Amino acid sequence: MNSRHRTILGALCAGALMFSGCTHTSESWQYEHIMSKSNTPMIDKAEFGKTPEGESVQIFTLVNRNGLKAKITNYGGIVTELHVPDRQGQLGDIVLGFDTLEDYLKGHPFFGAATGRYANRIGNARFTLNGVEYKLAANNGPNSLHGGIKGIDKKVWDARDISTTTGPALELTYLSPDGEEGYPGNLKIRIVYTLTHADELRVDYEATTDKDTVINLTNHSYFNLAGEGEPSVLSHVLKLNSERYTPFDETSIPTGDVVKVQGTPFDFTVPVAIGARWSELKASPTGYDNNFVISQIRPNEMTLAAEVHDPKSGRSMSIFTTEPGVQFYTGNFLDGKLTGKSKRAYPKNSGFCLETQHFPDSPNKPQFPTTVLKPGQVFRSSTVHKFSAH
Repeated sequence: MNSRHRTILGALCAGALMFSGCTHTSESWQYEHIMSKSNTPMIDKAEFGKTPEGESVQIFTLVNRNGLKAKITNYGGIVTELHVPDRQGQLGDIVLGFDTLEDYLKGHPFFGAATGRYANRIGNARFTLNGVEYKLAANNGPNSLHGGIKGIDKKVWDARDISTTTGPALELTYLSPDGEEGYPGNLKIRIVYTLTHADELRVDYEATTDKDTVINLTNHSYFNLAGEGEPSVLSHVLKLNSERYTPFDETSIPTGDVVKVQGTPFDFTVPVAIGARWSELKASPTGYDNNFVISQIRPNEMTLAAEVHDPKSGRSMSIFTTEPGVQFYTGNFLDGKLTGKSKRAYPKNSGFCLETQHFPDSPNKPQFPTTVLKPGQVFRSSTVHKFSAH
């Protein structure tokens, strides 16, 4: 799938924008109510703190007609909270994260963050484009991960309310200057989070450049449908719309092959508990951190990528996307040292990620769908998280 194809895939998503969230805990914070056309408060805005450079950071609370709530900060586009009902109708926060900006500034494994310019890994922290080699920060062994040392997850974005009858929506924009983290081109990025009245969290991406570059954007939320702070997601039942995956080498860089999941512990074509084939996995630490190829991608249509169900709470999440791949990660490197909003530690496998995106190391793998963006083109990508309970 070329970049034109990818642009067409993303174009359908301009209509019903969807949102994600953030949080505050201090009663002293003063709120700014941003009204919808019906004069109903749809987005609450509060101060979240300042960066070490003195930049002011805000946090936004979005609530839909059914009471679902999402919180987002314009620091890194981080979804800090996402409250959805269980089978009893009780709301619960289902994403890992922190209460304060200070905790995010101390460092974290990309909880809830917008990641890029290139989400996932680029092998040997370099790629060649138009005969020019671009060197990136090696922040994951020999590789570059999620945009480098200070990717878009660590930037303060401009934010504004663009709510519609679909639901409360927050627009974030950021200009990544030419050469930032080694990437070419002035890249203008726009992300819209919408919490729809259909109980969806929708994320829409758009970007333009003035120089040939590469791009791969995603959201890195860690989900636990049993509730943030619960110790494990291994009993969650997962189904992936994927018959193939991309195996990788000892540094987690794809070999370039695309192989069938049939007969392997990576086969989620029928629903199965995440931990059901744990003993068959060879990764160290044990767990999944793999890119799956989404089946039946069609132009101008969202495609079902994944379905997850938690038997304990009854919560289910279905993910639809325009992207060709999804990275399934089971929080293998969480080790209990970080304490979240519930005041409980986050141990290994206490959250999972389903990062819709292009394939890892695509700039160095011409056989993979291209991630090149050229001047005059518009990168568009959309992902919808649909919630229900039974």
